[in-house]
Amino acid sequence: MGGAVSGSAAVGDAAGATTTYPVALNVYDLTPINNYLHWCGLGIFHSAVEVHGSEYSFGAHDYPSSGVFEVEPKNCPGFIYRCTVFIGRTSMSPMEFREFIQRMASEYHGDTYHLISKNCNHFTDDLSTRLTAKPIPGWVNRLARLGAFCNCLLPESMRLESTETKNLADCRFSGTCRCSVFLLLQLIVCHAAIWHVYMLYCCPFWCLYILMSSNDTHIHVLLVSLTSR
Repeated sequence: MGGAVSGSAAVGDAAGATTTYPVALNVYDLTPINNYLHWCGLGIFHSAVEVHGSEYSFGAHDYPSSGVFEVEPKNCPGFIYRCTVFIGRTSMSPMEFREFIQRMASEYHGDTYHLISKNCNHFTDDLSTRLTAKPIPGWVNRLARLGAFCNCLLPESMRLESTETKNLADCRFSGTCRCSVFLLLQLIVCHAAIWHVYMLYCCPFWCLYILMSSNDTHIHVLLVSLTSR
């Protein structure tokens, strides 16, 4: 999953009328378990949009002020860089973008962060769409969408009250989205039964062969538990 950025400099057309700039998505792992979850198209990821030489993302805090932050590309503190995905190009100049991101930041207060309905990946998807008219890859935020679909199975503190009130004021998380790893792991456990069925009846034989070839004791224990009925 993921790919390299295609082009890092501004590009103008033949007539010189329009200059465009690359927009890329930098994806980070929040946990080593992603090395196993990616087999079924899932993962616990942090993402950020890289444009004009900087990287922008969204995190949580307890105050009614913007949670949007800017860091050096591919070096977000506290996360493990995984890959960069080229999204598209934007015609916004650096000055235009600076004004734009300041306005957009006012829509993403840190105290409105919600693991399922308004996390860092929702922000990067929104930003990418506004800049390029293209969303981020679906696998980046698939676990949150799965959580929204299985809302009734989530811990009470993570549930969405309704489709009209997804941005909950009383479901706040301090720190960055890294603090949500353990809540996401609870979500994975809630879907252990689905995992069981998938591994037994849907997983291709070659996947099982690769897993059996692994030296990781945890993987061997998982396979034994799944195939023992």
